Amino acid sequence: MKKIDDKQVVKLIEAAVFVADKPLSKNQIKSTVLSPYQVSSQQFNQAITQLIADYQDRGIRFLEVASGYRFQAVDEVAQELSILFQEKAPRYSRALLETLALIAYKQPITRGEIEEVRGVAVSSHIMKTLQDREWIQVVGHKEVPGRPSLYATTKAFLDYFSLTSLAQLPELMPVPTMNLADDLTPIKESADSA
Repeated sequence: MKKIDDKQVVKLIEAAVFVADKPLSKNQIKSTVLSPYQVSSQQFNQAITQLIADYQDRGIRFLEVASGYRFQAVDEVAQELSILFQEKAPRYSRALLETLALIAYKQPITRGEIEEVRGVAVSSHIMKTLQDREWIQVVGHKEVPGRPSLYATTKAFLDYFSLTSLAQLPELMPVPTMNLADDLTPIKESADSA
């Protein structure tokens, strides 16, 4: 194995992540562009830290997501960049987003459990759309009659929302308890209703 200096490690990692069409994991980087070289874990980690710092105040960031490292435009310039993309961003229905949220927060979960929480049936189209986007997958079957599929989110879901793990999901807001008796105001009968 050949020796390599720290600057060259940074350059190789930066270039590999830049040209890749999807996030690259540490193992993928080491087994491809860095494979001919002797690179310690400390040297690799220092290169990653340097890249994150180098891109901190720029229009793009070098960041880690669930499946590895990638470059991503910063939110502040998203509006201006949208002109570069002719296709419209897909619009998702409230039902699809509710279903996705339930899967993300309650996984693994069955379709029946999703329907129980939402109070309505979940269409096959919604489940197919989420699977086609590779945001959810079947991770097993519940040991009950009928053995319904158990759904969970994927690394592609985490990557899309720039998360490294489910622990980064925002906290759910507590559902307020409401005493209806406190909120009801008596209705005064008018003279006309008598």
